[in-house]
Amino acid sequence: MARIAGIDLPRDKAVIYALPLLYGIGKHNVHELVEKAGIDPRKKIRDLDEAEVTRLREILDRDYQVEGDLRREVNGNIRRLIEIGCYRGLRHRRGLPVRGQNTRHNARTRKGKPKTVAGKKKAKK
Repeated sequence: MARIAGIDLPRDKAVIYALPLLYGIGKHNVHELVEKAGIDPRKKIRDLDEAEVTRLREILDRDYQVEGDLRREVNGNIRRLIEIGCYRGLRHRRGLPVRGQNTRHNARTRKGKPKTVAGKKKAKK
């Protein structure tokens, strides 16, 4: 197994499908990364030799922010928003959608299980 940025990549996957398992590397970054390293994107992780894995590690360390460093930065940014008390920080603190989404009928992922409110009956006609 190739270990890159502290993550063991699955041996049976192709490079372009295994690298997005690293936090901070997406589908679009993979093509650029593989091109810089000069590796065939369809090559399986188990078929990479040590020199190719080393090239990938060096490029990731030099040009990209991944895993722990990126997670730390993102959490720091959110913590800063909460501390200064801006609108986005309040939404993070309350666990509500941050980017202006509707919450009247949606947002169940952020709000959690529905809480039933007592005394809310349908009016009879």
